Amino acid sequence: MATGHIPDYVVAADGSDYLFTFMVFFTVGLILLIGIGYFTLHAIPEKMAHESNHSQFQIVGILALLALFTHNNLFWVIAVVVAGFRFPDYLSPMESIAQSLARLAGFKPSESDFATEPVKETPTAVAADPAPKQEG
Repeated sequence: MATGHIPDYVVAADGSDYLFTFMVFFTVGLILLIGIGYFTLHAIPEKMAHESNHSQFQIVGILALLALFTHNNLFWVIAVVVAGFRFPDYLSPMESIAQSLARLAGFKPSESDFATEPVKETPTAVAADPAPKQEG
């Protein structure tokens, strides 16, 4: 006689529990949404570096992975800073200076050098005699 006054969240006689079923789906959905948000947040530095064609893209990716696996926020902050700022290219001018000095000195660059243009071989100076001949 009292079944009309029982709330819907009480387990029915057939064993179906609507509140439990709803809470299971709600909890699984909430865990998935939090996980998607967490991974999206951790991917921000990589997306920033990828969109700007950053030269330190691999460093940013490694820092983001370290932050993800260690839960150390310092790695993530460093990844955002590295992705946000472009560091000046010091290597190209130094390579150019080294190639120019090698050309001036008459050295032929090796295969491992990053020479972009072929270097002409200059004739090497003939070694002078240690004691020059004196005319008599």
